[in-house]
Amino acid sequence: MIHKTVLLHEAIDELNINAGDIFVDGTLGNGGHTEEVCKRFGNTVVMIGIDLDPDAIARSQARLSQYAVTYVQGSFRQIDTLLDSVHVQKVNKILLDIGLSSNQFEESGRGFSFQKDEPLIMSFKRELTEEDITAREIVNMWDEENIRAILEGYGEEQFAYKIAKAIVARRDVKPIETTFDLVEIIKSATPMFYHHRKIHPATKTFQALRITVNDEIQSLKEGLQKGFDRLLPNGRIAVISFHSLEDRVVKQFFKEKEVEGLGHRTHKKPIIPTDEEQKENPRSRSAKLRIIEKN
Repeated sequence: MIHKTVLLHEAIDELNINAGDIFVDGTLGNGGHTEEVCKRFGNTVVMIGIDLDPDAIARSQARLSQYAVTYVQGSFRQIDTLLDSVHVQKVNKILLDIGLSSNQFEESGRGFSFQKDEPLIMSFKRELTEEDITAREIVNMWDEENIRAILEGYGEEQFAYKIAKAIVARRDVKPIETTFDLVEIIKSATPMFYHHRKIHPATKTFQALRITVNDEIQSLKEGLQKGFDRLLPNGRIAVISFHSLEDRVVKQFFKEKEVEGLGHRTHKKPIIPTDEEQKENPRSRSAKLRIIEKN
């Protein structure tokens, strides 16, 4: 599946990039946004691409081989130390696109998609350490109350109680190993009408597990603060989010900076994809773009 970059022109337009700027793509993915900056500015802009996934960096390097881009492997939550590692102190523009790429869904083999039978890993990291948790660990080891709490909090799942209860009952019989094992449990725990809606009944549970495994909400909070600290005056951060939890974090952070007199939002309301983009790429439907400029 070819990954389509969401809100491509809107995000780059709103960053208001100029020749001589230092631009950081904090979530490089397949390099779609960075490619657009390259096309518009060539090598008159210093470009830094950050991604936790080495496969994403490899894909972008192949795609952008004709351009001078500095690649850094790591999470944007450590944007300060990552910039230090390439001897950059301050930057002009930062983009964070915090949606999963199609490649991560379809090709990772790490259990992000409920459409394929894969091990329940759900970590963006390739090389896991003993400290890293996986979705398998959560569904097999965490107590029912904590599972329910993440399904409610991070998945906004209305049947969190029933699904958590079913997970615990099932693992007492045998371990839950794969995505299809989990989908089967979710379907058994939810009413039939829930199986015939626009979104798959497992969507919210998988979202909650992925957010928990990768500590995504805290990563976003830290990345926003550290990124903002590294911005030059009149620098901008643009964030594309795909669900309400993330959008809430971004909105709140930007509002706080306005109240503190440190920045201002370029738009009070988020920018959303056009009807045409939503039609061409259904995954873009939930996308929201917010921008702040540092004073």
